[in-house]
Amino acid sequence: MLKTIGLMSGTSLDGVDAAWIETDGTRIAALGAAETLEYGADLRADLRRLLDLAPTLAADDPFLHSCVARLTKVHVLATKAVIARMDDTPDLLGFHGQTILHRPTERRTWQVGDAALLAQATGVPVAHDFRSADVAVGGQGAPLVPVFHAALAADLEKPLAVLNLGGVGNVTFIGANGDLLAFDTGPGNGLLDDWAQRRMGMACDRDGVLSRAGTVDYDVLTRLMADPYFDKPGPKSLDRLDFSARLANSRVEALSTADGAATLAAFTAKSVAAACLPARPRRWIVCGGGRLNPTIMAELRLRLGVPVEVAEDYAWAGDAVEAQCFGFLAARVHAGLPLSFPGTTGVAHPLTGGRIVAAR
Repeated sequence: MLKTIGLMSGTSLDGVDAAWIETDGTRIAALGAAETLEYGADLRADLRRLLDLAPTLAADDPFLHSCVARLTKVHVLATKAVIARMDDTPDLLGFHGQTILHRPTERRTWQVGDAALLAQATGVPVAHDFRSADVAVGGQGAPLVPVFHAALAADLEKPLAVLNLGGVGNVTFIGANGDLLAFDTGPGNGLLDDWAQRRMGMACDRDGVLSRAGTVDYDVLTRLMADPYFDKPGPKSLDRLDFSARLANSRVEALSTADGAATLAAFTAKSVAAACLPARPRRWIVCGGGRLNPTIMAELRLRLGVPVEVAEDYAWAGDAVEAQCFGFLAARVHAGLPLSFPGTTGVAHPLTGGRIVAAR
């Protein structure tokens, strides 16, 4: 068993989650401390700007280098906070980095972050670059968390769906025989976060205060759901900004702040309900920041027709699941085990990936 710390800075752009996990990449021996360090407002704004610039951004761009150095520093601090809490030193870190571009049809995915700097600053080897090998051979490169969801849910009744709601939503379906199917469902919190920021200067619709005060515009919702993405079978994946670019034709901008927020929350839930799964799950378990939005959760329960629960109902750490996952995947990189599978990213056969940078 390896002692690892997984690090995740997701598409919500809110900060870094770091979590301790002891694993061989197949079994979970123990879960330990977890920490979340939020990005400062300036870094969050700059990372959001990177998303817009990424399609034409040069790798040597000074603004990019500044962002990478600053976000890596937050990862260093998060790692050291977990080490201090555990009073132990991990064998390996799993460093996802910050996704700023994801275009698998062009065989491009771009996660930024300085793995060598992280290894040097912490004195711990770093597994990173988890997605590029998959995308290079025509896979979607996402989601990578399904194999970890399956390990977490090993003793739970199947079929089961695990839903992660970050900036983008993704589902893992675990069949009665353990087969995996996974894909991005549509927007998670990303559209709603951007709406709250644009209309109110708020980082997110915290506690559903905006969406709860509004009324869903079903004409706009129908327009949003007409996107051809929802007709594609999984595996499939999204860039954080894919739906942001398509809002103009939905007339959402004509809505009040509250009604727009309510409609975008309903869009997140309806896109999940539209997910084409091989069988009806006995229940859905929701992880990620979206589980904390009462409006989104109410919409999910309204539309899914089976119990919809949150990670904490199963003693999972809802904010730490994806960070734990990258500690788990780091152990799989170390062991040479596959990270992605035909049912999760669409690759032809189970595929290894990732690289390890030694500490200096």
